[in-house]
Amino acid sequence: MTQVPILNALRVAALSTLLGIAGSHAMADVVAVVSPNNPATTISKREVSNIFLGKTNRFPNGAPAVAIDQREGSAPRVEFYLNVSNMQPAEIKAHWSKMIFTGRGRPPMTVDGDEQVKKALASRPDGIGYIDSAAVDDRVKVLTVE
Repeated sequence: MTQVPILNALRVAALSTLLGIAGSHAMADVVAVVSPNNPATTISKREVSNIFLGKTNRFPNGAPAVAIDQREGSAPRVEFYLNVSNMQPAEIKAHWSKMIFTGRGRPPMTVDGDEQVKKALASRPDGIGYIDSAAVDDRVKVLTVE
């Protein structure tokens, strides 16, 4: 008869985990941003994805592009990669492991949060990052991602 309390405890734990996961997916709107001095105004999902996955280091107009990533596991990072690359965190990690191992690239510089992205862009007019849309201010320009 001790199996019933154990099964109930497992059910409660599983339900709590599912509710926690569902709650963590209520993410904010993440937008791609550049320095206000950057001439870019629009970019395709594929072009953004290629910059952040190390497949190119140029904006569509040929200007240099430096990706500024947020820390691994952060909600903005998860949402950003899902939106532009349709990739889960494990897939991103595997991609960069392969790129590093084969010598074909290095992951983008990583900063801790929206404020740090804005600070990095202030010193990098060639930079591109992403932040929560609620954090947008005059220190960044939002790109239209098509």
